[in-house]
Amino acid sequence: MDVAAIGARLATTAVTSLVGKLLVREGPGAGLVDGPVRLSGRLSFRGEKRTLGRDDLRRLAAELLERAVGPLPASERPPGGEERAVVHALADTLYALGDLDMDDVQAVALGERELARRLREAAGDPTRDLSRDAAVLHDALLEAACRQILHFFTRRSTFVARALVEQTRRQAALEARVTAGAERALPHAGDAAFEERYADHIVRRHGRLTIHGLDPVRSREWRLDTAFLSLEAHHDDGARPVPVRTDRIFADRTRTLLRGAAGSGKTTLVQWLAVTAVTAGRPGAEEAAARPEIAGRIPFVLPLRSFATSGLPTPDRFLAAVRCPIAGAQPPGWADRVLSDGRGLLLVDGVDEIPEREREETRRWLYDLLGAYPDNLWLVTSRPSAVRDAWLAPEGFGELTLAPMDRDDVAAFVTRWHAAADADPASSRSLLAGLRTRSDLGRLATNPLMCGLLCALHQERRGFLPQGRRDLYEAALSMLLERRDVERGVHREGGLRLSKEPQVTLLQKLAYWMVRNGRAQMDRVDALAVLADALPMMAYIEAPPEEVLRYLLERSGLLREPTAGRIDFVHRTFQDYLAAKALVEARDFPWLVDNAHHDQFEDVVRMAVAHARPDERARILEGLLVAGDGERALRSVLLSLACLEHATELDPAVRERVRSATAAMLPPTNHPWAVRLASLGGPLVLELLPGPEGLRDEVAEAVVVTATRIGTDAAIPLLTRYRDHPSLDVRRQLAWAWHRFDRDAYAEEIIAHLDEDGLYFSARGPADLRVLRSLGGRARVQYRRRLLVPDELTENVDTDRLTHLWLEVGEYGADFSWLSAFPRLRVLVVPTARRADLPGLPPTVEFRAAP
Repeated sequence: MDVAAIGARLATTAVTSLVGKLLVREGPGAGLVDGPVRLSGRLSFRGEKRTLGRDDLRRLAAELLERAVGPLPASERPPGGEERAVVHALADTLYALGDLDMDDVQAVALGERELARRLREAAGDPTRDLSRDAAVLHDALLEAACRQILHFFTRRSTFVARALVEQTRRQAALEARVTAGAERALPHAGDAAFEERYADHIVRRHGRLTIHGLDPVRSREWRLDTAFLSLEAHHDDGARPVPVRTDRIFADRTRTLLRGAAGSGKTTLVQWLAVTAVTAGRPGAEEAAARPEIAGRIPFVLPLRSFATSGLPTPDRFLAAVRCPIAGAQPPGWADRVLSDGRGLLLVDGVDEIPEREREETRRWLYDLLGAYPDNLWLVTSRPSAVRDAWLAPEGFGELTLAPMDRDDVAAFVTRWHAAADADPASSRSLLAGLRTRSDLGRLATNPLMCGLLCALHQERRGFLPQGRRDLYEAALSMLLERRDVERGVHREGGLRLSKEPQVTLLQKLAYWMVRNGRAQMDRVDALAVLADALPMMAYIEAPPEEVLRYLLERSGLLREPTAGRIDFVHRTFQDYLAAKALVEARDFPWLVDNAHHDQFEDVVRMAVAHARPDERARILEGLLVAGDGERALRSVLLSLACLEHATELDPAVRERVRSATAAMLPPTNHPWAVRLASLGGPLVLELLPGPEGLRDEVAEAVVVTATRIGTDAAIPLLTRYRDHPSLDVRRQLAWAWHRFDRDAYAEEIIAHLDEDGLYFSARGPADLRVLRSLGGRARVQYRRRLLVPDELTENVDTDRLTHLWLEVGEYGADFSWLSAFPRLRVLVVPTARRADLPGLPPTVEFRAAP
């Protein structure tokens, strides 16, 4: 298909006029209003000036397609069914113009290609089910339409004036970021210039992420503003988990302890918060400006692993402790002034990455800082069980736990990854199809790290993927240690060259030392000593330890030196995997079992079972079943169940003993225990969970929490047994968890059967709303979207049935008069708002801040 020819045919005056129908024509002027008019206000199919409906939009898309392919002979045109699919996909993509949180000046700054990419993303990639040729046609039509839309904006009489106004506002916002408002005025003249330099440093250091597994010549880094994916975390309020999106983590709290498994995105969130805080007011940083709770804050990124040898720093040493290159230029007393004025954003990352014996000292360090500087924002991150429940509660910290990525999160991540890697969109659609149809792959795609590895391997292997975690890591090691440098031909004649096997051996030694010593980093001198002990046994490596270490740092893609003299792995997961292999080879099973109850060794234990031989697996698992008592015993037994997934060959009697020991601990009796059971037990626990017969309501709810947190479609048969349960809490959990499963299958088996009495049905987008309407509509709807688009509700909700609406959104418009479209609506719930924030709310509608 000749994309250039399509573009030429769509560059005519007639097409310009056709695309112009999408936009509302306005009078002259600079467009000065209380706030900039967003794109949704300039669209003829959105807002108050609507002249086109969805059907009109499809007809316009059909005319665009006809102008593009009409001149082609019949043999070269797409089949009729594909043309119709392209029309619907294009109409859905164009409709997403109203979802973009920007105005015309900002849209023009993006350019046609970036605007088209953002539209595809906002629309949820409508091309995912199209053939490759149809997707190419859709993208060509979309870019041509975006070109004409932007051209239309620039020709408007208001554009130049608005652009000048916007420029003035951005300059004012930049000044406002320096002062952070009158109440945060800088008391020291020299601070402003330094904070500008520090902001630039934060963006340089934390504004990009590495895409593991890609050739550095193509792309090894990913812009944080496109890489960051706001995930869901849960705050346990005692009754049920309250969801919080991570990009709004400070919306209603100032101190948070965030728990999350390895690879779940904790450190990426820390980077995003730091960069967002310092970029408020900069051109193109509308995302930052929309986060007033952190905009203008001075971030201090404090990775605890960096303080293992230097000790926990005082504020005047925060920058020096993390090797900030401009620490020496810091004005005397600057950090104290920032924190005393309450302008700080303290991001303390990785409590789990320091030895357990040092965590209480860390808590006292935090206590002292909080006492001296109470008015700042605080985020502390940790793996789930590294510290006890309510560890920082006496200091006013709320606790959040990151949830596994759901289907929508995975789809968004995969789409963004392929866009950042400049990969074929067809590859993205192929991988998503595989994740939906292969349960083994779906179980792997639970966090950003694992999703990133799957994307890289899918790209590398042209669609062929491993089946389990061990195979996934092995494939990743091959990709990182062997094939990349061989295919690039980077080795020089006569230079040191190590194949995969010796690199793995040496990396295992380093990982083993770190795990054995409870460290996430090691001094360079210790790394050299470990290599010096190992190299005499590897006579074929004729190089000193210094050269070998330099090779591993430069070539392996797994080892790095984040600060001078300190060595660590690019991610803790790789360290745990390699250490487990070394532990098995050293037959260090007693130490492994004795320490299995410590959270930082959970992945080490699982991977040790994967690496071990059948008799060794039996030894590890039987050791776990008799490891200690009380809480330690519970954790060890659950861990043994989690390990069965990796025990490809095992004595059936041992397998049965593990299942029996776990069954004796079931069913779960409360929400925290249910979450823990789902996290460790995974799909294996489903067959051990009982039906609702004879269970107390709170136990039935805990069972449902466990099954829905596991989140595979294999849980649906169990959940169908609970769909008629009379408890509102049980039904609420079933309705809320819809997004974790196949939409249509779950709706048919669960949603359609739930008693509606007092129950809000949770929907995450227009597709969910349409399913509810197809089921006859619902009186109570909870709509969970980052940005509220009223048309999505007015067009997809049964207006004659809706009586209660709960909006769980990050941002909402300024006028709520659109609610008059629902004549029976009696109650509006918006937990993040006040009644005064909702102008235009019909007087017949009662506002509530809680359901």
